[in-house]
Amino acid sequence: MLLRRSTLCIASLAASIPTSSAFIQTGIKAIHNSSISSTPANISNTHKSLSATSRNKFSVLKMGLFDALLGGGFDPELISPGEALPGRQTKMPNIDGCKHYVLGNDIQEVPEGFEVAVFANGCFWGSEKGIWRLPEGIHSTTVGYCAGFTPNPTYEEACSGRTGHTEGVRVVYDPKKVSFVDIMRWMFEAHDPTSGMGQGNDRGTQYRSGFYYFNDDQKRLIEAAKDFYEGKLGKKITTEVAAASDYEKYGGLWYFAEVYHQQYLSKPGSRPYCSAQPSGIPLDSFEEWCPADLQEKYKPTLPEAFWKKHGPKRGCSVVQEPNEPIAVGDW
Repeated sequence: MLLRRSTLCIASLAASIPTSSAFIQTGIKAIHNSSISSTPANISNTHKSLSATSRNKFSVLKMGLFDALLGGGFDPELISPGEALPGRQTKMPNIDGCKHYVLGNDIQEVPEGFEVAVFANGCFWGSEKGIWRLPEGIHSTTVGYCAGFTPNPTYEEACSGRTGHTEGVRVVYDPKKVSFVDIMRWMFEAHDPTSGMGQGNDRGTQYRSGFYYFNDDQKRLIEAAKDFYEGKLGKKITTEVAAASDYEKYGGLWYFAEVYHQQYLSKPGSRPYCSAQPSGIPLDSFEEWCPADLQEKYKPTLPEAFWKKHGPKRGCSVVQEPNEPIAVGDW
């Protein structure tokens, strides 16, 4: 009888650890957001977010007993579309007419001849900053919720793990001035793409790595780079690769996040938070991994000297960098 009770207690402890970990991490993120506003409404929303997270489903049975006791070795499970929150038809307030806080352009517009890239690599605050600082060709960057099932989710809903979204970055860029390959290289190098459902201290399906393509060229480039980089890292890359069109049946791939999240790290009073885990290993050797028929069209615009000086460093150093884009030739 004592053995059975001991076994039950250990199993109960193991089952509680993942939920507690997710609960704590969402609490940390909520504290960061409290620097923006601490109104009673926001406090109430934070409480709802934490409560929802505590109900998130985790695959406890997939981890070993000692992993459970040590608080590691688990990964949350992505919910199914049928389990997702219902969402709403109205889009995020105050997005219409919103200007990029650093670059000054309308964050929704896509000028003629410009293209769009959407990716996810952990907490979107630091992910976005690295891209808007590229020397030229970036029209706008925005943060939002992508690759999920709930239409027009809020931050609290996405954090609950019950919408299926991951925190993402949308880039509107001029392909004549910056190559898609440069944006993709920054995305891969700026985090640990082997870390499953989370990044650093942030664990949950809303922090999973992903790259979402809009045409066949993007798909081929992402898959080729992923295969090559996996060999350099020596570990399996867990980055999700999917077509933007796959999410049309759920209302679309992309939903803009709240205005206060947009270019967050550039705003007065922001907390320099980033949990990304760059490896310091470069995704170089373009000619070696890029399909031969795409090499001329997508040749990198940024030289290796740029990457050696300004590329992602271990420790997520981008949060401490100036807000202004890097000057052309400053390498």
